[in-house]
Amino acid sequence: MITTVIFDLDDTLYDEIDYCRSGFTCAAEFLANLLNAPAQRIFDALWKQFNAGNRKNTFDAALDELDMGYDEKLIDELIKIYRNHVPKITLPDDSRDVLSQLSGKYTLALLTDGFLPAQQLKVQALGIEKYFKCIIYTEQLGLDHSGWKPSPVGFEKLMKNLNAQPQNSAYIADNEKKDFIAPNKLGFLTIQIIRPARLHTKTAPQADAVARYKIYKISQLSDLLVKVKNA
Repeated sequence: MITTVIFDLDDTLYDEIDYCRSGFTCAAEFLANLLNAPAQRIFDALWKQFNAGNRKNTFDAALDELDMGYDEKLIDELIKIYRNHVPKITLPDDSRDVLSQLSGKYTLALLTDGFLPAQQLKVQALGIEKYFKCIIYTEQLGLDHSGWKPSPVGFEKLMKNLNAQPQNSAYIADNEKKDFIAPNKLGFLTIQIIRPARLHTKTAPQADAVARYKIYKISQLSDLLVKVKNA
């Protein structure tokens, strides 16, 4: 019987691409003021690189395209702006409805990877802290990212904090490459949500990385949990 429902954050409760757009907008505005250049032109170059799949050297490539000089210090500053900006993101209505509905029936928790300030600012912007009995930011479990998924450490800490058992817990997330490996091994019910605008679309080659169930709208979650309960 499922008593605890744990959510991932990015591309699970909202579209992560909205956060990316917000971050690049802030970075573009900073560069526009610094270089006396049009912010829209800079944003367009950043967004072009990002959408082309350049997720690691977006700033370098965009500045090269714009023929704007830069050094490592400037790139570090842009990364800092991106990660520490107050994001302009909102919680979709269907996510809010599901969280409200489930909070009266299950113990809810959140487990999310990512750089700590960025993840905390996302949670604050979405206004979702009130729904969760426990929030685990895996960045806090080790500065070397040792607690990030697919590590089981975050899941084990959640179970301890909530006094819950894996066989009574469900984990809802999006990224098949890393999200479900640990909870599958621990005995969680795993559910992949496949949002149309999701960033991570690659499938995993190993069977133990695949979620037990897939849903395409978060509004389908409540009925699925009931179905599993009655199975």
